[in-house]
Amino acid sequence: MTTDRTFDEENLSSEKEAVMHLEHQPRGLSSDDEEFLANFSDEAKARVLRKWRLIPMLVLLYLIAYIDKTNIGNAKIEGLLPALGMNGNQYNIALSVFFIPYVLAEVPSNIFLNHFKRPSVYLGSLILVWGIIMTCTGFVQNFGSLVGIRFLLGLFEAGFLPGAVLIISKWYLPNETQTRIAILYTSAASGGAFSGLLAFVIAKMDGIAGYEGWRWIFIIEGLATICLSVLTFFLLLDSPQLSSGWLTSDEVRFLEVRQIANSTQGAHKDGVAWSALISVLTDWKIYLLILANWSNAVPNYALKFTMPQIIQSMGFTSARAQLLTIPPYAVGAFSAYIFSVFADRYTWRMPFIIIPQLLQVVAFSILFTKAADIRDNIALCYFGVCLACFGMYPILPGVNAWNVSNLPNPTKRAIGIGYLVCMGNAGGIIGSFIYQEKEAPRYPTGYGNSFAFASAGLVACLVLEFCLFRLNKQKAQLSEAEIRDRYTDEELNEMGEKSPLFKYTL
Repeated sequence: MTTDRTFDEENLSSEKEAVMHLEHQPRGLSSDDEEFLANFSDEAKARVLRKWRLIPMLVLLYLIAYIDKTNIGNAKIEGLLPALGMNGNQYNIALSVFFIPYVLAEVPSNIFLNHFKRPSVYLGSLILVWGIIMTCTGFVQNFGSLVGIRFLLGLFEAGFLPGAVLIISKWYLPNETQTRIAILYTSAASGGAFSGLLAFVIAKMDGIAGYEGWRWIFIIEGLATICLSVLTFFLLLDSPQLSSGWLTSDEVRFLEVRQIANSTQGAHKDGVAWSALISVLTDWKIYLLILANWSNAVPNYALKFTMPQIIQSMGFTSARAQLLTIPPYAVGAFSAYIFSVFADRYTWRMPFIIIPQLLQVVAFSILFTKAADIRDNIALCYFGVCLACFGMYPILPGVNAWNVSNLPNPTKRAIGIGYLVCMGNAGGIIGSFIYQEKEAPRYPTGYGNSFAFASAGLVACLVLEFCLFRLNKQKAQLSEAEIRDRYTDEELNEMGEKSPLFKYTL
């Protein structure tokens, strides 16, 4: 599979800048590797970057993961609550319990995956188990069993998104990651749209074999996940070294050598990387990124669990409400890709995060003020839902790419990716409770909190940009010769992003 040629030529320009920057970084390349990397032609680079076989499979897997995580919202308006004798608060509990293991397992999963030679086997096994769990959801009989199922689903889904971002970071340089992560994340938006359409169709099976339509949503989508898990073992790429069947030996070497050139080589290679873990946990920058991530995670998780009901409250039938969830997710997918293309082109993350955050602020202002009379403001409120999705979806790719760009040490990067994703998903716990059934259709707590988190994330991005700009200015006060006189190569390697030679990505 190939990408647009113009897109790759723009990436090559960025890559040249990155390689020039890396020439001043401590690295573990032999003279032969340095010569090989310098002499690898632009045409050959463009050719290997156009060989997209990793991203399409990850997109498909994230699509099914997203559907499995959020289809409970579709099942709700098809009769889930009365069938299980649940009230609104119990529904919120069932949503939130998913995120407890989901958050706790993400960092350990990425630490383990970082040492796993065959990601296809690891992720394929996770997908197989959660597919079985999803199928079993269609047979639950009470609130307690639903909570247990949701807990297990969160546990086994936890490793996928941070694992996917980690795999992308092992194949591509930081200045190439945001667009790839955005394409991955557009499958979440596409999943939201497809989930509504799929639920609309599957709900027509109501009564077949004695099962309600909402049960068939879980059963059919769970069986589809099991089938996809089998394909994962064979179709998900593992590493350039294990991809000689479709890459030439020079292409394999190029992809591996440039990753070495882009990384600082710390001492954290075997066992549990406690020093790298502590370094992540005490890194102030990642906490600003977490707050920025929450400007997506809290409103997004909250809205996607409630969107069918919000649209239904406009006066539409449940079937029409399922279909009308498609356009908001479609514009979210579009915006995630477009903003990320420009962010990678200019290698500048901040503007392409805060603009979507500003759009969210506008969207939730509209919904907060107009939703009380939603049936008299259907067009405006529906526009607000679409604008909210347009603003939400570029944030996660931008925040994750910003994080990857400023973590040159491979071990810290693996842990940092997992930590940012897991803490971002902790926002899902908050999001599970902010839309209260008793507040429909106005939802002041839901829209008000979404407005607040979008605003706080915007401030966090501006603060991080200012701080990184100041740090880069401080580092620029010393020349490279002065730095190398003061520190050994080993010391510079151990410093990682704190090295005076490392320039933070803004």
